[in-house]
Amino acid sequence: MGTATDTQVVDDADRWTRFGSYWRLPLLLWLGWTGWHHLTDPDYWSIFSGIIFGSHEFGHLFFAFMGHFMGVAGGSLMQLLVPIGAGALLLARRDYFGASVAGCWLSFSLSNLAVYVGDAVAQELPLVSFSPDGGEHDWFYLLDHFNALGYDLRLALIIRRMALLVLAVSFLSGAWWALRAKRYPPSAIRRHPSEPSSEKTEVRS
Repeated sequence: MGTATDTQVVDDADRWTRFGSYWRLPLLLWLGWTGWHHLTDPDYWSIFSGIIFGSHEFGHLFFAFMGHFMGVAGGSLMQLLVPIGAGALLLARRDYFGASVAGCWLSFSLSNLAVYVGDAVAQELPLVSFSPDGGEHDWFYLLDHFNALGYDLRLALIIRRMALLVLAVSFLSGAWWALRAKRYPPSAIRRHPSEPSSEKTEVRS
């Protein structure tokens, strides 16, 4: 009766490190720097600002069939659902660094939302909309619907703190995975037993 020596098994989370790790830390540092500016500067613009705006406006269209309230709320909802969905897909693929990047994106969306919510009463922000009449301020309508206009700044502060927490967790987890990748060079990665392997196994009788 023969026995086969199996190849070394490593965690699924480590398999993506075979593609290299040197670009991850610079990317993460840029995301942290960008996230901090989104948190501290309401007027800060990054490449994610356009993505957030696009997802926000798409949300109005996507949820419009559910009535006026959801049509208005759908913009803010969609700008959060898109990075959450991206993170979920990356987690499903066991790309944990990618999920951390999506977490940073979610933090940017929350920072953007906090600025919008805090402007509900003052309405000092220039509104940009695909609507021909310029549209209404989403959060004036939403807070007024619940008789909560007096809580706009408090809600904005809560959302901003959530953005900071999400950014910190995402940055730290991303740093952990990026540094972990450096510990596992491509030569150290072996196939998971569930994957087909082209390696020959040694058989002893």
